[in-house]
Amino acid sequence: MRKLDRNDRVLLSCVTLVAAMVGLTYASAPLYRIFCAATGFDGTPKLFSAPSATTAATTIQVRFDANIAPELPWEFRSEKVSTEVRLGENTVDFYRARNAGEKPLVGIAKFNVTPLKAAKYFNKIKCFCEDGQELKPGQIARFGVAYFIDPAIATDPETKDVTAVTLSYTFFLSKIETKTVAQASVAN
Repeated sequence: MRKLDRNDRVLLSCVTLVAAMVGLTYASAPLYRIFCAATGFDGTPKLFSAPSATTAATTIQVRFDANIAPELPWEFRSEKVSTEVRLGENTVDFYRARNAGEKPLVGIAKFNVTPLKAAKYFNKIKCFCEDGQELKPGQIARFGVAYFIDPAIATDPETKDVTAVTLSYTFFLSKIETKTVAQASVAN
């Protein structure tokens, strides 16, 4: 086996660097989502597997916002405009969606919390946004979100002035799952 000369080592280093950059490009979106979910960065509520164990007497207003991307022929709204919850209180609120289109469609909901500085204290336990939601033409569905707001929001110097947070969802057409639904409809 021949020994690598200087040019071969430079070429090998460049190929390795390009391969690493391509790998990092593919990994960046999932890593960013994990980072946001873990830290509450960019208005992303943290996901918890268990309800809160402590509550406080202090309350905060939670507002609800519902949006639909233009390509999805659904109607989507929250059942309430807002609610008052105690900090740490385990709460469930609901949204309703209706497929106003003429074929079965799958929607994916994306969410955020504003003000952004409060997102790290908004803790979702269970949410309809974790999976695609299929609605047949005319079908109405009720989607729940279980959450609590960490009582630490009231003692953090950055957020102690926050008296209301807005939980916002936007439904988008799921292109991958919609193709699967269409193929299943044709097969039946």
